[in-house]
Amino acid sequence: MNCEDVIREISDYLDGELALSVKHDIEGHLGHCHHCKMVVDQTKLTVDVFCDSELVELPADVKSRLHEALRRKLGVKGN
Repeated sequence: MNCEDVIREISDYLDGELALSVKHDIEGHLGHCHHCKMVVDQTKLTVDVFCDSELVELPADVKSRLHEALRRKLGVKGN
């Protein structure tokens, strides 16, 4: 297990959706890789914060600008 493997599996790891052997491999890696442990810990904290928060409705102008920026980024024509 290397850093790239951990990052690729981070979502399933945090969701508890990995085979036990893969989970153990990740935890072994986290035991000696401070960088990956920090990434996993911060990702878990971020998920926890957002899962416990209330949904916030974006103001119409912000939503409109966001949608337009996404359309430009994705190369999609507007309505």
